[in-house]
Amino acid sequence: MTTLVFGHKSPDTDSTGSPIIWAWYLNEVKGGDAEAVLLGEPNTEAAFMLERWDLPKPRIIEGVAADQPVIIVDTNNPAELPDAINDADIQAIIDHHKLVGGIETKGPINITIRPLACTATIMHNLMGPNAAKMPDWVKGAMLSCILSDTLEFRSPTTTDQDKALAERLASELGLDLSAYAAEMFAAKSDVSAFSDAELIRMDSKEYEIDGTKFRVSVLETTAPDIPLSRKASLMASMSDVAAEDGVDEVLLFVVDILKEEATLLVPNAAVKNVAEKSFGASVEGDNVILPGIMSRKKQIIPNLKV
Repeated sequence: MTTLVFGHKSPDTDSTGSPIIWAWYLNEVKGGDAEAVLLGEPNTEAAFMLERWDLPKPRIIEGVAADQPVIIVDTNNPAELPDAINDADIQAIIDHHKLVGGIETKGPINITIRPLACTATIMHNLMGPNAAKMPDWVKGAMLSCILSDTLEFRSPTTTDQDKALAERLASELGLDLSAYAAEMFAAKSDVSAFSDAELIRMDSKEYEIDGTKFRVSVLETTAPDIPLSRKASLMASMSDVAAEDGVDEVLLFVVDILKEEATLLVPNAAVKNVAEKSFGASVEGDNVILPGIMSRKKQIIPNLKV
């Protein structure tokens, strides 16, 4: 049976590119039968990557059947995976996030969770000498994943391994790394076609903190004025999204990639309380600027308090 390789819901560039990379490795190097799939529509930056490297968009699945062989990448959080994930035959997990718990497997499996900025970097490590066999389109996907997750090395999650690999891949592909990153971020910043609810869910993850369920959403952009011009309607949509998704609150951070700061929208007293307790912020009005906050994984989630 074909092994399905997928990342988290609301797939970003890493959760779109890493399944493609690993399926290539399993099929072409290991002689397996694997297919990269997605758990939703890729965001605009991921769609840019697919078009730039002439990659067919993986098919989107709604769930997984019992005993379906799967490999999970770029997450280990059951809230970001199909509801019946524990009924599937999970064969491996490759990730760079904190261990959440809740996933059950049918037997011992390989689990690789490393403190690197990007799942694709971990995959390069796991390939060893076989990484030399990567065709340009795999290298392009890998470079895109690293630049996206590190925000071109601005994110505090960036490691020397991530940076060195990205620079090497760009050199091998004959690309100006900064120019390519700028193209990616421009694609990510083009959100005009999305509804408020789509924007809130575009790059978001569910987390429970001391019994309170949050949808933690991040909009990384080089043009923060575009989403912030919709601040009122975005905040009005937050309660609807929270109700529909079964969470208590939505936290929406607009990350300015160039200024290296985040603006948190503050639609109510509960979010105001979270902002003040979590980030030591003094909140006046319906938003607060958080200097230096760039990473949900390293700076936002670990600091959340209610």
